[in-house]
Amino acid sequence: MAVNLQKGQKIDLTKTNAGLKKVMVGLGWDEAPKKFGLFGGRTQDIDCDAVALVLSDDKLKSNDDVVFYNNLTHKTHCILHQGDNLTGGGDGDDEQIQVFLSDLPAQYNKIVFAVTIYEAYKRNQHFGMIKNAFIRIVNADNREELCRFNLSDNYDGKTAMIFGELYRHNGEWKFNAVGEGTGDDGVAALVKRFI
Repeated sequence: MAVNLQKGQKIDLTKTNAGLKKVMVGLGWDEAPKKFGLFGGRTQDIDCDAVALVLSDDKLKSNDDVVFYNNLTHKTHCILHQGDNLTGGGDGDDEQIQVFLSDLPAQYNKIVFAVTIYEAYKRNQHFGMIKNAFIRIVNADNREELCRFNLSDNYDGKTAMIFGELYRHNGEWKFNAVGEGTGDDGVAALVKRFI
């Protein structure tokens, strides 16, 4: 049974799931209903993009360590983005990222999972227009959901979100439910936080 996490909570994934080698990180969101007023309203769909930042010593060392819609496979082939969903429509995960925990070289200690809104400033869009956002970690071998974090804070004006992070500590893989909104516009701006 999956553990439902609150913001800031951590869980030790490998201690509670012996032999865990590979996980699927599912990220999901729904667009809130469009509001139309006297002067019109939002007409463009919100295009959210999942990003995995692969860190060494808690820092991003190379642009190759950013896995997203323009770089679907990490150079180690241990982190694989499953593709870009342009609308967030439908139930379940909108984007998925596979992580081969047991094969990831020891130099990488953390993977930060974030979602940005494509051209947020240009389109005047923000996470206050998104609802039902979540991140979940699934054992890829048996499809068992290990944990889930439903983001429920008010993120008006935030154009990027750090959903959570997988990190290695004393040989164990753990997950931290972060839920931090930022004003970063796009992947490139988000990356600068971790250099």
